[in-house]
Amino acid sequence: MATANSLYSTHNCSKCPGDTEYHCVSCPCDLCPQCKENHVKDLQTIDHDVVSHRDKINYIPTQVICVRHPSHVYIKYCEPCQVPVCDSCSEDQSHRFRSFLYGQGQHEILDIQTAYKTKRQQHRGTIHTIRSEALFYRPVLLPRIKADFKTCHTEFSLYQSEMLTKASKLKNLINKVRKDFMYNVFCDFDFKHRCLKQTIEMSRHIVSLQEYELRYVQPEFTFSALQFLSFTKTALPQINLTLHTSQLSMTESLNKEDVMESLSAIQITERGNRRVGNQCLLKLTSGAEFHQSLTVTGVDCCYHISCVTSDRVWVSNWNKLMLIDTTGVPLHRVEDSCRGLYVGKGLHTVNSESELIYIDEDYNINKLSKDMKTTTTFIERTDSTWVPWCVYWSPSTGDLLVGMYNNYTKTGKVTRYNQSGQLTQTIQNDNTGMGLYREPNYITENNNGDVVVSDSYSAVVVTERGGRHRFSYTGPPSGSRLRPHGICTDALSHILVCDGRTKTVQMLDGDGQFLSHLLIRPSGIFSPYSLSYDVITHRLWVGSGTPYNNTVVIYRYITRQDALTDLNPATADVMESLSEIPTPGTEKPQQGNQCLLKLMSPPELLPSLTLTGVGDCYHIFCVTSDRVWVSDRENNLMLTDTTGVPLHRVEDSLSGLYVYRGLHTVNSESELIYIDRNYNINKLSKDMKTTTTFIKRTDTTWVPQCVYWSPSTGDLLVGMYNYDTETGKVTRYNQSGQLTQTIQNDNTGLGLYRKPNYITENNNGDVLVSDYGAVVVTERGGRHRFSYTGHPSGSVLEPRGICTDPLSHILVCDDTTKTVQMLDRDGQFLSHLLIRPSGIFTPRSLSYDVNTHRLWVGSRNNNTVVIYRYITRQDALTDEHTAPVLMGTPYSAQHQP
Repeated sequence: MATANSLYSTHNCSKCPGDTEYHCVSCPCDLCPQCKENHVKDLQTIDHDVVSHRDKINYIPTQVICVRHPSHVYIKYCEPCQVPVCDSCSEDQSHRFRSFLYGQGQHEILDIQTAYKTKRQQHRGTIHTIRSEALFYRPVLLPRIKADFKTCHTEFSLYQSEMLTKASKLKNLINKVRKDFMYNVFCDFDFKHRCLKQTIEMSRHIVSLQEYELRYVQPEFTFSALQFLSFTKTALPQINLTLHTSQLSMTESLNKEDVMESLSAIQITERGNRRVGNQCLLKLTSGAEFHQSLTVTGVDCCYHISCVTSDRVWVSNWNKLMLIDTTGVPLHRVEDSCRGLYVGKGLHTVNSESELIYIDEDYNINKLSKDMKTTTTFIERTDSTWVPWCVYWSPSTGDLLVGMYNNYTKTGKVTRYNQSGQLTQTIQNDNTGMGLYREPNYITENNNGDVVVSDSYSAVVVTERGGRHRFSYTGPPSGSRLRPHGICTDALSHILVCDGRTKTVQMLDGDGQFLSHLLIRPSGIFSPYSLSYDVITHRLWVGSGTPYNNTVVIYRYITRQDALTDLNPATADVMESLSEIPTPGTEKPQQGNQCLLKLMSPPELLPSLTLTGVGDCYHIFCVTSDRVWVSDRENNLMLTDTTGVPLHRVEDSLSGLYVYRGLHTVNSESELIYIDRNYNINKLSKDMKTTTTFIKRTDTTWVPQCVYWSPSTGDLLVGMYNYDTETGKVTRYNQSGQLTQTIQNDNTGLGLYRKPNYITENNNGDVLVSDYGAVVVTERGGRHRFSYTGHPSGSVLEPRGICTDPLSHILVCDDTTKTVQMLDRDGQFLSHLLIRPSGIFTPRSLSYDVNTHRLWVGSRNNNTVVIYRYITRQDALTDEHTAPVLMGTPYSAQHQP
């Protein structure tokens, strides 16, 4: 086919020196063929829209000369005929059709560029699947097919001689049957002859009967009784009407079983489409990698998520159900979805046709069409004692799994419905007859067909597809408390569940063994509640259950086992090199104290004191070695000495029922800095005669919660809280009271703090915040370093008072375990420094005196302050080169209450 060629310039690929042939609209970037192949296979960019470069620049296709009319080129396309045409072709009779209504008509002739774009759009999904899936599977599938071909050839050769033997035997047996059949039927049992013979005999028999009948009615004088009896004796036995038939039967040498065995011994079974196991293609990454976050407009939290496509999901809270894209903007709302105070459940799912299946406000299960124009009742509620609580469409069977709840018996069950909406199975009891479920809130299915249920306030209950109970998971370690919410499974058959107690997403294997905390109090969410796994892009959508937090975060923790996905190995080397370059605020701490100080074992208990004028000790801050400022939960803020007698009171300090925070600090001039009842930050002079407003509150949306004066910089660190969004931040003010820094989000843009209650600083400049459920640590520059959530990792932590010591240890009071926990500067748990300290039982506040190396510990329960020493100086002659020793038994038994 002749062409009219035109030259066009090329550009270099954005990732290598190769020539550009493709363009990624999503990035955007230019790609050569090899980089394009890598790009569409990489899970990070698998859903990107990659087009040929000529499509990007609106390239005019090369003009092709018409075969029939060489003076013309193809500029149009006949849609019904699906062929290109020129102007002359379009007038040809072959592109006309006859209509009975309108007479002679014309085929639909399109501009060839328009037709090209339309066709390409129609096949866009297929092209994407070929690029991202089929070509990725090819290197794995092709070698297996070749290996299977060799195996098949070898095994077939072994069967070949056996097949020939069986075929010969079968032929001989069939010949024998045929011979027997011909002999028995056509020789011994000539049906035609026998039928003729029976006709003659029957005629004779009828004549005999007629004769008998005549004899029977003759007068007695012509036919005696004796003659009659003699006649019947000889005649009646001959009246024997019989139908002769013959039946073909197998001989002993060829019975039915022998024939079936011969015919079925060698079979070729069709096993369906060839598939590649996910274990060969996928692997876990070292941790969950942040991909994207979005704020969902129109909801205040995200109780359930159902993926439709890689960029569209259905999201529900307690009274709304809507479709969103990755911008978080609603695309469609369902008005009749189930709603109410207790609707924190898996109320919806999506089937293979992209239809939404959901529970409506009348507890019927409805189906919304893909175009969202038609709603039909799929399963109507008929039993008022059982309420559908959660639904899940099974990709493997097409069934609908429904978690049901009985409000009268406070029990649950799982029902299975086929694609016609007919009930096919009920799973309710284990093999002993005991109920399996209390309140099924979320339901899903694993790759092996297991039915996985997130049951209310108790466990993850897993049964086989047939209904047999496999296991119940109650948290790590086995038997610990679990508050399961959203649940899903992934391509590697892991079970993921949100735990409302530990604020984590836990990962189990398919047999219920705990593997890891995939997410621990994730930034921006704090309390993960809902999950949905996208099997195409292998991304995990996580919704927040925190009130007034409408954030959804997308992570990826599974990647492909393909060298092509490591696009730029050099990048990792560069990043590693850069990480070794110190940045401002990240210098390592001075090692002087390590040589002079060491830990004691156990801590030494010093005289305690009972405070006068306070009911408890919610915050302590040392002024000198014998004077501290103490505040309680009411409105008391006072200076005391080691006798516990008040030396001075602050009358305008912040007060109220919820003031359990670090409301005051002391600077290098021994001036008290505190939050007053108007949420201004005041400064009280050393002589306690003058009070000035250091920082006046100007933004009513943010409330100062805690303060800490930095000895290293002289700055004031303030923990702030927003009651509207229920989020926090840390602000830094210089010595003039000017705002110099705000720490609010991590490097992904997600919020770090939920509610900062106490704040302090470590020797290396790290900012430490005792937040809701975690200790959050950032570098001085604001980069998030780590969040500590208890020991072991992912445990329940209720952090309260916090401080650091000269060895850069982090000490925090934990309300859950009633302990003071010691961490190293990198967040690794070292020990329980104090366990329910004598006279305190629940430690609440901490302050470390760097001069005397004493730790002041305040009580939540009473007005007692206990003082300990757990650091001592090293002997310069004997201990100078001895490494610090951690405590074995952190707290002596004699101090136990």
